Amino acid sequence: MPVTRLATVDDAPAVTSLLRANREAFAPWEPLRDEDWFSLERQRAVLEGALTAHAQGTTVPLVILDGDKVAGRLNLNGITRGALQSAAIGYWVGVAHQGRGLATAAVADTIALAFGELDLHRLQAETLLHNTASQQVLLHNGFRPYGIAPSYLRIAGSWQDHILFHLLAKD
Repeated sequence: MPVTRLATVDDAPAVTSLLRANREAFAPWEPLRDEDWFSLERQRAVLEGALTAHAQGTTVPLVILDGDKVAGRLNLNGITRGALQSAAIGYWVGVAHQGRGLATAAVADTIALAFGELDLHRLQAETLLHNTASQQVLLHNGFRPYGIAPSYLRIAGSWQDHILFHLLAKD
């Protein structure tokens, strides 16, 4: 049974509530966020932008479900066609919903979508070096690490190294 579905603007209140409730827990894993990030208006705008990008074929914005409740978000970003046929995957699950396999199942749903309906060749993901929980989600889904990107993203206010992962459709 799928644990993801396409996000809608109507998900903004649930996403906002999750982001507010998990603000401190997510802080070490995210870019610095201003107060506006945690507003309903901003999350509505984020979802609207993601749905516009979805209509253009460059993003698939999903919500992760725990039963009928929104438990997190997953994005398939940077969908590139032509010779590359690739996309990047990123996700988060609220603390109250963690440890039950939702992220692992959501990534599995997205792999099926990416290599099925979207006919992509490659997926990539990146994690902070010490984000072992996210690394386990990727490894359980067949992703393989292939390198370290120094100072890859500015997370929690500083440039941090990331482990690079990939999965090919043939895998």
